[in-house]
Amino acid sequence: KSTASSKLVITSAAFQDHIMRSLLHFSFSDPLWRRSRSKHPRPGEEVEERDLQRRDEREEREYVLGPALPPLTLAQKLGLVASPGEILTEDQWTRVKSRSVQQEESAQPCAICREEFHLQPQVLLSCSHVFHRACLQAFERFSGRKRCPLCRREPYETRVIHDAARLFKHQCATRIQAYWRGYVARKWYRTIKKTICPKDKRLRRQFFEARLQELNDSFVRYCHTDTEAFLSDIDRSLSSSRRVFQQLEKKSVSKPRENDWDRIKSQVIQRDVWDCPICLTALSSLSLPTESDRSDHQQRRPAVLLSCSHLFHQICLEAFEAFCADSRPVCPLCRSVYHKKLI
Repeated sequence: KSTASSKLVITSAAFQDHIMRSLLHFSFSDPLWRRSRSKHPRPGEEVEERDLQRRDEREEREYVLGPALPPLTLAQKLGLVASPGEILTEDQWTRVKSRSVQQEESAQPCAICREEFHLQPQVLLSCSHVFHRACLQAFERFSGRKRCPLCRREPYETRVIHDAARLFKHQCATRIQAYWRGYVARKWYRTIKKTICPKDKRLRRQFFEARLQELNDSFVRYCHTDTEAFLSDIDRSLSSSRRVFQQLEKKSVSKPRENDWDRIKSQVIQRDVWDCPICLTALSSLSLPTESDRSDHQQRRPAVLLSCSHLFHQICLEAFEAFCADSRPVCPLCRSVYHKKLI
């Protein structure tokens, strides 16, 4: 009885130790927890370049986070509970990683936080699932055991990998190259658009208008004098030129002869306009007078024919000449110097 009772006590103690160590208690001596609390340089502490290079090399290297399997409990040593398997070899890790690559675990978001990996540290479990290193640490602290969040496998081994970081760098490089190619293509198109004339008529017109505008802008920009003074000089030159041309035009006008007046009358008849352009009322006809025209001759206002072939009421033209400020007035329609004849 004493032997049986002692065995029962040992078995109970072994089971209790196994439950306490594997199910209810999380070992803080685990390498994943211990490595996360490693010493970091303080803000004011100097870091040598050699240490930075070593740190970069260490970050690119894949390694297993220490002995992932906890020590055997008393129940496992007595054979009451199945003992965990052996530590995975390098070939086994290679097969696990190839299976993870086929499942595209690194290309998908982390199953715990549902965010992309980017450049954040990631870990590969022996069950081929990939998580953020910080997310897995938080999950283990919360659950109190080493169990995979997806397949619930326990225990597992953990390996630090960098597949997601390399994939993210490749995507960034591809995006930068695409932006650069787009920039080069747009720059080439703008250069071609400025140097080669298009074949379309509307686009060709816009092309030459833009070139002419650029020439005008450059002319104004590189003008040594003031722009306003330069434009004022141009206006004064135009005004003086107009005055000279007007004087020459006045001097060159000669009085028409009788046959010239007949030709001017024929032009008026062909035009067939019998309203005074000033008062917009009816004028007398230049054709042969009828009986009604002779009876109404006293009631109609006399008309004046100008040498420019325009016809006006005599009263309207005299009023316009009195209103005009020039010494010699011009035609109200064509603005030319004229001789007049009463008809």
